[in-house]
Amino acid sequence: MMPYADPRAYSDRLNNLLTPAGWTRRYTVQASAPVQRSKRGPAAKILVTCEVTIACIGTNSGTGEEWSDKENALTAAEAQAFKRALSCFGLGRYLYDTDGEWIELDQLGIPKKIPKLPRWATPKGWLAGLRPKPRRNRHALVRANGHGGNRDFAGQGVNGHGQSLVAAIEAMENKIGHRLYRGLLKRVARAWSPQQIRETTVLEQVLAQMQGAERGVARLETARARLAPQVVDKTEGPGASTPAQDSLSQIKPGRRMYGERVGRDDSETPSPVEARG
Repeated sequence: MMPYADPRAYSDRLNNLLTPAGWTRRYTVQASAPVQRSKRGPAAKILVTCEVTIACIGTNSGTGEEWSDKENALTAAEAQAFKRALSCFGLGRYLYDTDGEWIELDQLGIPKKIPKLPRWATPKGWLAGLRPKPRRNRHALVRANGHGGNRDFAGQGVNGHGQSLVAAIEAMENKIGHRLYRGLLKRVARAWSPQQIRETTVLEQVLAQMQGAERGVARLETARARLAPQVVDKTEGPGASTPAQDSLSQIKPGRRMYGERVGRDDSETPSPVEARG
């Protein structure tokens, strides 16, 4: 889940600071020719440009886009363009410095809890002088758990053995394929990269799952090689996932993996909802 601000909040803020007469906005809407997409049907791209003018300060613009087959495509593109234009004035800029978190969803897809903003992102914290860490000092912008990269291991409790586990896990990507590699990371550790995992036990579990997947891929490829050529679908292009890898990518680790905690306040698996302007 990513931090989000409704466009109306921006309008209310401008009205409170400048009065409705102190600022204006203008939209320009365009649509591209329909484009044939690989996984979905053809659709056009809705392109919106928003220009916001603040009296005695100046004008800034932002762009937004959305596929025409999406519900409320124009509204979404307009909101995106409006918020991006205002970010040039500094409104909502702090949202881009806030990392997302994995949040557990209920059966209806509604978050079971709403994560709290960091203290620096609250009015009291900002007035107290708190500020986000400079982006250049973040070795990895982690949207899942909010941890650092390899250089943070010493301070996070992961020893040299943990670093060797990370290297071994990273080497598995070429062996089992990108799709299966990412799927196991997400399901076992709820992470995008092994560098985000602080606990050695979780690293060991991820590596064990990937090694098991590697053996499964090898067995499936052996069985596939024994089939008659006419009944085997040929893999198209270099680097494409094999049928064995596609089959294994549907296998989920055992439930005991879901009880493990990785880093701070980690929650469930579904992909984080990104709603940043």
